[in-house]
Amino acid sequence: MTGIGIAGAGAFGTALGVVLAQSGRRATIWAHQAAFADRIRNSNENPRLPGVALPENLSVTSEIADIAECDLVLLTTPMQALASVLETHGPVLKARHMVACCKGVDLATGRGPSAIIAESCTGVVPAVLTGPSFAADIARGLPTALTLACADAKAGIALQERLSTPTLRLYRSSDTVGAELGGALKNVMAIAAGIVIGTGLGESARAALITRGFAEMQRFAQSYGAEPETLAGLSGFGDLVLTCTSQQSRNFGYGVALGRNAWFDPEITVEGAATARAVAAIARARGIDMPVTQSVAQVIDGHRSIEEAVKILLSRPLKEE
Repeated sequence: MTGIGIAGAGAFGTALGVVLAQSGRRATIWAHQAAFADRIRNSNENPRLPGVALPENLSVTSEIADIAECDLVLLTTPMQALASVLETHGPVLKARHMVACCKGVDLATGRGPSAIIAESCTGVVPAVLTGPSFAADIARGLPTALTLACADAKAGIALQERLSTPTLRLYRSSDTVGAELGGALKNVMAIAAGIVIGTGLGESARAALITRGFAEMQRFAQSYGAEPETLAGLSGFGDLVLTCTSQQSRNFGYGVALGRNAWFDPEITVEGAATARAVAAIARARGIDMPVTQSVAQVIDGHRSIEEAVKILLSRPLKEE
């Protein structure tokens, strides 16, 4: 079967399914819950992506068997659920290629999505699709550019051609580690940027936070062998700018709520929270200087107040940039 399977019925997976189907590809979205799949089919719309009708050649199912024979599967489940999904359903998937479309670091193991795929699915060529994008923009056909990272050059070219559309432009990379860490770490910085704005520290402070946060992202990723150019590209700097400046960003919105001491919907997935905890622990163990990440982890866990975190960051020793 040459169709494209999409494991995960969130907004991003649905948006990818919509734009691919509109470009003539046949795609199937797998939802974990049967009731949710029925709701999407009955309304021809995903409530997580309101106002977007599903094309005829985009189907929705709650049966994993319906995507088991697809040669290409896009993994759009939340990052913290990826290992569990692959452990449960990976053995029945026959896909030659799996593309991780989730962003983050597994809290339990500290692994990225490509490592989880490689360990769970023998013989599969893992790839990563990441970069500055909002599901609503993709689904509406607004121009979007993403990074497709795959260590296998031949497979990367094939995936780039197959997943690109007239409005979704993919740039190829072989640096899967850099691409996935850029996508993961920018969520942590988006929470920090939201805290800055929510607390009323101002736009100048947000610009400084983004800049110093980007330096942290580079330090951490390069310690894992990532290429500096990757972090400076769409999957790093591009995604960082988008998520730290837009109200559509869930991580930024979560940070704003923290800064204002306001309620935030617990049903909304905030990947940056788990990533902050995982990366902070790794950074401490490896001796990597990550002051913004450490502060975010401490604030979200209630171990330090925002006021204390700001004071500590501003009192760090002066140094060259």
